[in-house]
Amino acid sequence: MISQQSWTDARRLWDFQQMGHEVRPCSVAIGLGSHDLGVAEVTAALYRDGMAPVVVFTGATSRTTRERMPRGEAEHYRERALELGVPADAILVEPNARNTGENIRFSRALLAQQGIAVSSVLLVSKPYEERRAYATARKLWPDVEWVCASAPMSFSEYVAAIGDEHLVIDMLVGAQQRLMVYPDQGFMIRQEISTDVETAYRRLVDDGFTSRLVPTAVARD
Repeated sequence: MISQQSWTDARRLWDFQQMGHEVRPCSVAIGLGSHDLGVAEVTAALYRDGMAPVVVFTGATSRTTRERMPRGEAEHYRERALELGVPADAILVEPNARNTGENIRFSRALLAQQGIAVSSVLLVSKPYEERRAYATARKLWPDVEWVCASAPMSFSEYVAAIGDEHLVIDMLVGAQQRLMVYPDQGFMIRQEISTDVETAYRRLVDDGFTSRLVPTAVARD
């Protein structure tokens, strides 16, 4: 049973993760692999709207995707985009990345190999990982402009679409924790985090939403 306080805290983290960028045409769109095919659908919609002439789907498999996406996240994303009308010659597949940093680094290398000049990137992620993805991308590829995009859904709508409220809250907590600890490890730029956001995160950890935390989350300093 999820308490009302936990729901409130999860919504606070959800809102914080939203970057609020205005979508505009960019050199390329990069769809970050995950368990959520909605990322591929948003990326395909952006392509059809003329927001990017080429799409990169990036991602191998993880513990949450190896059963539902056995051919790899990027390949399943490609298949969904083809179903939605994106032409095959507009899609590049990066099948090896296993975390957000590798998503960015491997996509950058692939685009360079293809001779595609990049000055701006539409970075498409799950709604609750916009800020985490942005902070990582800015650290690893600082000389391009990043515009974040995700499915325009409320927290309640997203939970209903995924069908597993504990998984969504665990993922939110994991994304927030990485924003707090990864800058010191050199994995992303530092983001200003308000006291109410950090308090919401701490309460959710205390309430047991910890399955997506990296080991340092146990420390409470």
